[in-house]
Amino acid sequence: MRTIEAIVITNTVKKLCVEANCYLGDDIKNRLTNAAANESWQQAKEILGHIIDNYQIAEQKGQPICQDTGVACVFLKIGQDVHVQGDITEAVNQGVRDGYRDGYLRKSVVADPLNRTNTGDNTPAMIYFDVVPGDQIEITVAPKGFGSENMSKIAMLRPSDGLEGVKEFVKQTVLAAGPNPCPPIVVGVGIGGTFDKAAYLAKKALLRPVDQPNGMPFYAQLEKELLEEINALGIGPQGFGGKTTALAVNIEHFPTHIAGLPVAVNINCHVTRHKTEVI
Repeated sequence: MRTIEAIVITNTVKKLCVEANCYLGDDIKNRLTNAAANESWQQAKEILGHIIDNYQIAEQKGQPICQDTGVACVFLKIGQDVHVQGDITEAVNQGVRDGYRDGYLRKSVVADPLNRTNTGDNTPAMIYFDVVPGDQIEITVAPKGFGSENMSKIAMLRPSDGLEGVKEFVKQTVLAAGPNPCPPIVVGVGIGGTFDKAAYLAKKALLRPVDQPNGMPFYAQLEKELLEEINALGIGPQGFGGKTTALAVNIEHFPTHIAGLPVAVNINCHVTRHKTEVI
């Protein structure tokens, strides 16, 4: 049994909060560069150029890529042979407090969804626990802005709706979102499980690098087809038209009940941020 002090978790979360907000992943940067090179619509090409300039300036100055520094979604893969000395939830939240304070990141969390009083430190984090084999903890911080989060949807489809029903729901969700989630977007799709599990799968799908297709050929092909059909909608960068509405479609799937076909779509803007560290 390996013991990890809670302060190690706090310091790691603090670091990841700042890094995730200021430094975009290479997979997203490569997709943006390729999209700009392949855009034939001049206005779309120029907008993609501005997006690239923006993340480059953020890197150079160590400043947030976007003013919406999001709610901190923290994914923990905890080895079953690890003992955390201290309160792990409080350790994560303290890391968020420290990171958002010292990184001068916008605090966007309200304590109650109806009374709307800001907590002042961007806590509590949205924490997702997963127990896995081993004696390490993998921590991923994914700040989630709400321009895109607000465009996400879930549907409890019937099994008879089948593959075409799933595809239509995903495309209609993107079409209804239009320019609101700051395209080009990354589309996370969760298929299966239960009502809540599908939503979790859709959010988890956004953590997978966009240049890494689903490990099952059937779903990898479905990702490819959906990406092509979404880009054919013509919404384009920031909604001004063009062939780059989405940078990727990532699908995660899970077994479900014989009577159901849950499908969730979690949209992310082009600032699809997440950083990971193993302790």
